Amino acid sequence: MDSARGTTPVPGAPAHDGLSHAAIYDVEASDPRSTLVDRTGVPPEDLRQIALLMEALGNLRDAEQRLSQASRRYMQLNETDMRALHYLIVCANRELVATPSGIAGHLGVSTAATTKLLDRLERGGHIQRSPHPTDRRALAITITPETRHAAMETVGRQQAKRFYAAARLTPAERDVVIRFLEDMTEEITLRDEPWLPKAEE
Repeated sequence: MDSARGTTPVPGAPAHDGLSHAAIYDVEASDPRSTLVDRTGVPPEDLRQIALLMEALGNLRDAEQRLSQASRRYMQLNETDMRALHYLIVCANRELVATPSGIAGHLGVSTAATTKLLDRLERGGHIQRSPHPTDRRALAITITPETRHAAMETVGRQQAKRFYAAARLTPAERDVVIRFLEDMTEEITLRDEPWLPKAEE
């Protein structure tokens, strides 16, 4: 879907400025002089298939982004709030006690930011704070039944449909997909890139 217009792009069809949707993911169009990617020895038919693969990944990202935006609008919450609620649902499903420090670690945010987040969610009736059952220094955080039901029966049910796509693959196909996704994740993981801003001492 074209997020600007709310329409679904047709592969090969002209998009904005006469540029097709598929061309956005064509490595030869993005990098004609092989400045970014060395394509020496890669046959043209392989390049075309790789472009289709990149386009499929792009379409998946677009669909996930639209679903995320729709879920935030429905729940009237931001992305971090939704991630926190998902964490609470999983903790409850596993009969684990969720704590502010656990939420902070999952979200990768500070204790102060977590406190503000929990204050906001509590005011909205989405969570409850209670004494931790075994640690007097900590609090237990739970999602309210109403918010859990709303999240599970709408956004959660839509996201869960991804299971069917995975289930339709054979075990061997799933192994290939897993290896590909893990390999791609490893390739794009940020490390000591020279263009990254340096952390303040």
